[in-house]
Amino acid sequence: MSGRRAAQYALLLCGSFVCAVLSTTIVSAQMALPAPKPADGATLFKQQCGVCHTLSSAEPVRQGPPLAKVVGRRAGSVEGFRYSAGFAKADFTWDEAKLDAWLTNPQELIPGAVMAYRQAKPDVRAAIITYLKDN
Repeated sequence: MSGRRAAQYALLLCGSFVCAVLSTTIVSAQMALPAPKPADGATLFKQQCGVCHTLSSAEPVRQGPPLAKVVGRRAGSVEGFRYSAGFAKADFTWDEAKLDAWLTNPQELIPGAVMAYRQAKPDVRAAIITYLKDN
């Protein structure tokens, strides 16, 4: 083997070794993925509730009643909204616990309610409820 060819071969071996060392270092130095962002109540409301509900009495009424200032309001009390028969028997004021139960299973809280939406994830319910408290 000529001197030049031997030098190229040595460089190739050395280069392979360096690549192996670098790839091992890179694999072991991978960063962990960032923690997922907490659920954004405004976005969740728009995506999951906004089709049927508004947050403004100035907007046209949709399938569900407007939800502005729902926390602290008596269930079934929005003037001019036609509620299902189950709401006539609902004798409570909306608070965080009632909203959580409602979003978990509306028909269990108010039998005869016509809302089809259910949310199984506690963090999503909490984000929506927090957003509603602020609006």
